[in-house]
Amino acid sequence: MEEIDRRIVTLLARDGRMSFTDLARETGLSVSAVHQRVRRLEKRGVVRGYAAIIDHDAVGLPLTAFVSIKPIDPAAPDDAPERLAHLAAIEACHSVAGDESYILKVRVASPAALEDLLQQIRASANVSTRTTVVLSTPYEHRAPNVDPDGADPSGEPDGPA
Repeated sequence: MEEIDRRIVTLLARDGRMSFTDLARETGLSVSAVHQRVRRLEKRGVVRGYAAIIDHDAVGLPLTAFVSIKPIDPAAPDDAPERLAHLAAIEACHSVAGDESYILKVRVASPAALEDLLQQIRASANVSTRTTVVLSTPYEHRAPNVDPDGADPSGEPDGPA
């Protein structure tokens, strides 16, 4: 990937609503050149979409947890993601190495709702669970560092001085 495309990706990851005019100003390209590059990045699947970042507390889902799942029968088909897809409280499903097969990120309204969800997960996928409840989230949704040199797109080096 070209350096200018890396810069565009980093800027869009930080603010998906950044206008083509602002992207052009930040990259030194014309608006039409930025537009072309963004469309090319979308077509190649580098930029897969744009999303709103929701305040989960404000919408009544203040409890976040990570649920590690492991099949009860190791010989059973590895189809847990498909069996759990109908559960809207599961925000993300990650296939992992280690004792567990998957780690699920879930968001619910209360401890009782978490307990209900865990029962649904166990019944739907025939798995055992291990749950870690999140107490606070100092940061989330950080933009990836796609610069091969590790420099921040603002030109500042990463990390403490």
